[in-house]
Amino acid sequence: MRPKNFDEVVGQNHLAAKDAPLRILCEKGALGHSFFYGPAGVGKTSLARIIASVMQLPFYELNATSLKIEELRKIFKEHTNTLQKPLIFIDEVHRLSKNQQEVLLPVMENNSILVVGASTENPFYSLTSAIRSRSMLFELQAIQNEDLEKLLQRSLKSKNLKIDTDAREYLIASSGGDARAMLNLLELALNVDKEVTLEILKSLRPNALQAGSSETGVHYDLISALIKSVRGSDVDAAVYYLARLIDGGESADFIARRLLILASEDIGNANPQALTLTTSTLTSVKQIGYPEARIILAQAVIYLCASPKSNSAYMAINAAQKAIQEGVILDIPLNIRDKHENYLYPHDFGGYVKQEYLSQAMKFVELKDIGYEKKMKDWLKFLK
Repeated sequence: MRPKNFDEVVGQNHLAAKDAPLRILCEKGALGHSFFYGPAGVGKTSLARIIASVMQLPFYELNATSLKIEELRKIFKEHTNTLQKPLIFIDEVHRLSKNQQEVLLPVMENNSILVVGASTENPFYSLTSAIRSRSMLFELQAIQNEDLEKLLQRSLKSKNLKIDTDAREYLIASSGGDARAMLNLLELALNVDKEVTLEILKSLRPNALQAGSSETGVHYDLISALIKSVRGSDVDAAVYYLARLIDGGESADFIARRLLILASEDIGNANPQALTLTTSTLTSVKQIGYPEARIILAQAVIYLCASPKSNSAYMAINAAQKAIQEGVILDIPLNIRDKHENYLYPHDFGGYVKQEYLSQAMKFVELKDIGYEKKMKDWLKFLK
């Protein structure tokens, strides 16, 4: 079921639609070195193969975890002085060593090859600045359920298969936007019995891979209800919606990530330990998994519910970004620049000294009289 052309790609309209810049560049034969990143099973390798097909380039598929420099040099040699440059696709590109990147650099510079890389992680920080300056970075998103539905329909039609509604909904919702995972589960289930049922699917995949819920259409409502219940400090409601999410097949790390965001957005400095606890929660549930992860999640939810709430950090960064986006770009005072003039070192003055930090007075942060944040507010007031 791998797509053979841009029109067969499900999801990723920002890359595969007829008016998408990447597709236009491919069809004009003008695409440069590119790196794709995003979750597993969303079409990174398929997209690379389509690009090679559309641009009519020889295709070489390599993996950075086992790539040998001799392999690259052999490909370069085979295509020296040929009219057609090859497309070298490198998976797990964030694992490329600096030596491997240095070997690629000259041929990327003279455009004798086209390099396309893929990773489940953003490779920006693992690539050298020289590689980054010669390439484009494209993000792929988890495939939406309605697009997975189209792919499933196409798959069933190609094999003249039928599955019941409950099984279909679970197959899509529990795949967490991963098309490969959905098709793999379907194939395994068909090998168990030609009549695919919800029971068979759940026996093969008891829990969702990533973000997902077996109750189609309820997924976002449930996570929203959990977050709003925690924000509202209703501990029983929050634990109830947590249980609904867990029993619906939601992945533990997805829930933990949402709680981590909430700890900063809705609790913030009213209880700074909330961020520490939810960071530990995310690490723990990734290592342990269900069923024990449910206990860790419950502990975090109860702690967050019982914490004082403040959104001052959330509001402050929003206000500061809004000002910048509206054109408020201030000159940095001379005393705090890298090559500073007349900078006053606070520690030489008992920890605080009044001096200019903004060239124009601005106010973004409004600390509240809640929890630890009140202590912070009082301390800043005391200093000034």
